[in-house]
Amino acid sequence: MSKPFDYSKWDNIELSDDEDDVHPNIDKESWFRMKHRSRVEREEREEADKKKIHEEMAKANLRIKEIKKILSKSTNTNEDSDSDDDLEDLDGLRAELQSLEQSNSDHQDKLDAYEKNKKWNVDNMCHVVEERTIVNKNVGESKFSSTGYALPKEEEVVVLNKEEGKAGEEKVDDEEVPTGKMSSANISGETKAIKPAVASSTAAPVANKPKSATVAASNAAIAKFQQPQPEPEATNSVSVSMLSYHEFTEKYADVVEEFMAIESLDRSKEFLIQKGDILLQENASNYLLLASLEDEMNGFHEKMKLVARQSQIISNIAELAKSLQRHPGNVIVPFFQRLDNKELYDGFMDGVNQFIKRIEVRAVEKRKEIDEERAREAKEHGAASQDAVDISTIPLEERLGPGGLDPMEVFESLPESMQLAFESREKEQLEAALGAMTPDEASYHMQRCIDSGLWNA
Repeated sequence: MSKPFDYSKWDNIELSDDEDDVHPNIDKESWFRMKHRSRVEREEREEADKKKIHEEMAKANLRIKEIKKILSKSTNTNEDSDSDDDLEDLDGLRAELQSLEQSNSDHQDKLDAYEKNKKWNVDNMCHVVEERTIVNKNVGESKFSSTGYALPKEEEVVVLNKEEGKAGEEKVDDEEVPTGKMSSANISGETKAIKPAVASSTAAPVANKPKSATVAASNAAIAKFQQPQPEPEATNSVSVSMLSYHEFTEKYADVVEEFMAIESLDRSKEFLIQKGDILLQENASNYLLLASLEDEMNGFHEKMKLVARQSQIISNIAELAKSLQRHPGNVIVPFFQRLDNKELYDGFMDGVNQFIKRIEVRAVEKRKEIDEERAREAKEHGAASQDAVDISTIPLEERLGPGGLDPMEVFESLPESMQLAFESREKEQLEAALGAMTPDEASYHMQRCIDSGLWNA
């Protein structure tokens, strides 16, 4: 019977970060750090002791070699010598040799005890046998387009070009279309639009025209299609992300509003794939947040719940892209695939419901803040109205200013900019109105204001 594997060497595993023998009143992380530091200090003391023992054993071994050499030499040369001094020296060397050997034996026993009682931990349980660094030669190549979406693989491009080339060769008649000056790309793309015209001409009664006329018509059609056509304007996600919130809402508010009204998750996925470069932006997320808050404040609770769900779709896609370190446009499909799992879908809806509760609480707070602001403004406006005096009710003799002018008449004769400044009671606005006039005109109006009492000099 074969001997079973000996697992006893793993009996002394010490895992300071995986022990729960800590008092509830002691911070667990601090306890782990303290135990780890104690283990490191103990190992350092043991290593220092081992180093000292090895040094002493090395010195003792060197001395043992010298003593043995002396004893062997004296045995060969002085076999007939009976001198007491020589015998005493040899006895002393033999005693020293025995003492050194005993000391080495004790030191070795201590080293064996250290090794036997050694505690295994994460620092000494394993060691690196081989290290290797592999550098990807394609690390500098970009796998994403300028808008952040994944580019097709090289082999897919090659296969696509081959298929387009074959389709172009099948559709082009070599006798009618001179291909010498046309690229394969032009043939594959442009002859698709040309062939129906050629086919219809051959099927029509007028197809019995000379061959040269048919060739000329085909060449004219090809030349027309070879002219550079204006490409449709593509939305650049980089330029969209650089827009301010005001600019974004002016340009793309209708897109976000359309996404807000989608109830189906499948339709939401399709719409995000089409308009992800617009919707997967921080401005779009802010727009959805503010829209849900506004709907709740206006009493559209059901609409708010739908907008909140759409807002959480955008937020969760952004978080998933951040965790995977990928462009948000590339995780749209994986995100909706996760929602097919009932547990993940329930977790997503729990997050939506929590978001809805926060919106409801914030709507109450916001409505309260608005009511307080309106009440404060009404109070200030009421106080100002109470302090104001209707000057038209004062008799003319009593309302004349120090210069004998009627303030009502002078006010109505002032330029509009000065009237607005007096109504707002802002000195800076009055100074700006006077600065826009000539010095003589400004002096004239200000003197009349002083004489009527509108301005105190």
